[in-house]
Amino acid sequence: MKRISLLIIICFCLLLSGCSLKQEKEYKLNLYYMDTYIYVDFFCNNKEQAEAMKTSIDSIYESYHKLSDRYNEYDDIINIYSIHNNDRKDDYLVLDPKLYDLLEYSLEFQKMTNNRFNIEIGGIIDVWKKYRELGEGIPNVKELKTADKRNKLVLLGDNKIKNNHPNLDLGAISKGYATEKVGKYLEEQGITKYLINAGGNVKVGLPNNKDYYRVGIQSPNKDGSLVTIVKGKNISVVTSGSYERNYTYQGKTYSHIIDPSTLYPAEFMKSVTVITEDSAIGDLLSTTLFLMNVDDGLEFIKNYNAEAIWVTNNDELIRSEGFSSYE
Repeated sequence: MKRISLLIIICFCLLLSGCSLKQEKEYKLNLYYMDTYIYVDFFCNNKEQAEAMKTSIDSIYESYHKLSDRYNEYDDIINIYSIHNNDRKDDYLVLDPKLYDLLEYSLEFQKMTNNRFNIEIGGIIDVWKKYRELGEGIPNVKELKTADKRNKLVLLGDNKIKNNHPNLDLGAISKGYATEKVGKYLEEQGITKYLINAGGNVKVGLPNNKDYYRVGIQSPNKDGSLVTIVKGKNISVVTSGSYERNYTYQGKTYSHIIDPSTLYPAEFMKSVTVITEDSAIGDLLSTTLFLMNVDDGLEFIKNYNAEAIWVTNNDELIRSEGFSSYE
């Protein structure tokens, strides 16, 4: 659904003098999954361990890329494409536990937002994608309602779901979810100094030889400027906005982030950025906040250990109560 590029200002110090007896070295990994360039940077004092971790990180992202791919089928797995398009006669499908857990996690949040965040609108996403690729015209209400066959995702337990062909879209959660898994994996391996930049989703641990990272939030106006610069460690910074993956028709720009209640792109703001510890929660929150007006968003985010900054359609910056503590 969405993806916004963050301009990252990294405070990694490249001077390695003064380290422990076993000097930590910097390791970098560049990947491309989920239509996003992904950059991972971490410090480790064991080369063999570092190389093994690079392989594992690649595997984590690749697995969630395949599982959440709604346009391609893979021989070795059932993913959300084959959930919708399979011709099996079985009453249920048995999923990879990773996909089942992701779907369960997404549905729990969907219920908490009263379906404002919604993974069951794949049919609507498909219609808008067609018009966006053509670059002209917009769908009418009848066309959207015809496509809005929201077969409910039914979880049956034991990694099983009802085989009723729901048309799912995980674009608002899969990248953040996978990034959080990678961050946790690094920490489990004893790696505390790391940076992950997955498009509009940034997760950082501890910086190297600095007090904190500095992360620049890109302006939605495509002028190369920054909305602000936030600082922190052990945080995630996630942005949703209307200025990428959009198209303009008759002078009006239509974004890729669809409001499930109207079936049309949300128009409440230009962008919203969330700061929180958990990258998956950051992904969910940024999308949900983009689908509500700012006043409602200011109240909504109070329920979470998170802060946000909005860029309104008039380029006004509105911050949640504690956001300035990161600036």
